[in-house]
Amino acid sequence: MKGKEIHYFAGNHTAKGFYPFYASNFQSLNHVVRWKREEFTTDEDPLMKAAEEWRDKGFKLEMIHSSSNAKALDGLILPELKIGVYAGHHHARSFGRASERLITTPVEQNLKPKREVYKRQIKEAWHQAHSAFKTGLDIHDDLEMIYITNMNFAKADELTSDFIKHLEIPSISPAPSRLTKHRFLGSSTPEGVIDYIPNLTEDLQRRYFIKGRAGTGKSTFLRKVASEAEQNGHSVEIYHCGFDPESIDMVVVRDLGFCVFDSTAPHEYFPERKGDIVIDLYAETVAAGTDERFAEEIAELTTGYKSYMKKGIKHLEQAKYVSDEWADICGNTDSTEISQEINKDLKAHM
Repeated sequence: MKGKEIHYFAGNHTAKGFYPFYASNFQSLNHVVRWKREEFTTDEDPLMKAAEEWRDKGFKLEMIHSSSNAKALDGLILPELKIGVYAGHHHARSFGRASERLITTPVEQNLKPKREVYKRQIKEAWHQAHSAFKTGLDIHDDLEMIYITNMNFAKADELTSDFIKHLEIPSISPAPSRLTKHRFLGSSTPEGVIDYIPNLTEDLQRRYFIKGRAGTGKSTFLRKVASEAEQNGHSVEIYHCGFDPESIDMVVVRDLGFCVFDSTAPHEYFPERKGDIVIDLYAETVAAGTDERFAEEIAELTTGYKSYMKKGIKHLEQAKYVSDEWADICGNTDSTEISQEINKDLKAHM
């Protein structure tokens, strides 16, 4: 039987630059293989090949996707064995592990000057993407103000308090070694916006879909749920917004079998099975008729911030194009040889 796998991002191109959460997810491992690759592979990612072998043997996998290339992984974790592979370039130089091994993909000496040219082009395209996302976020903040100024905060606090009581989160005493892990459930990538909500929530018995508008307190609601679970001794997965990483999009408490997530665009979902419940913050906390009274302004601001999101993705596409061009110059990486080397080291630390 193939092993269960979950998918997420741990580094993201956002309105606040490239935002890494890699260390948060590698914190509990006993051994990490650090694969320092010099370019993204355009065909078959060695880390994907390495993952297939472990999955076919029935091991659970955490597959950490790259926000710069949907065909590549930034990391692979085998939680049952407490071992993993990190291939996310320079964003996390060390995880403080007692046991780490570095694997490099060397570049021919005569190609190194050209490599620097390509690296600068890629970084510039990423910078332009972050700048576009930042402008989009500034416009989005103006959209939020419409709802913030028409919101009943006392009602929102009451609703949050009642919901936390409804969850009946038990206190674990004495508390085990709990972990809070920070991640992204989705990302803007060169291939468009991707999210892994169905995969991340498929084994949970209770799923709470938070509906609302910009600025209606969805992130605050989620932050309070996460805090309650943490204080009661539970391990928590906190999934941040790929647009604004200081905002939260989902909280998962796996030992209690529930998640609560922002179910609005660009990751809008609807109930489809028993245990799915909708909580509409707009209907419960915002003055009736707000959408209608500000319809024209809302439409203009929504169009504006979405246009900058699209511009940002175009810049990520450009970075991917340059990266692929560099990969072609370097020649095809032997994905089988590298994946075998990675797996050999992982097996030695089982």
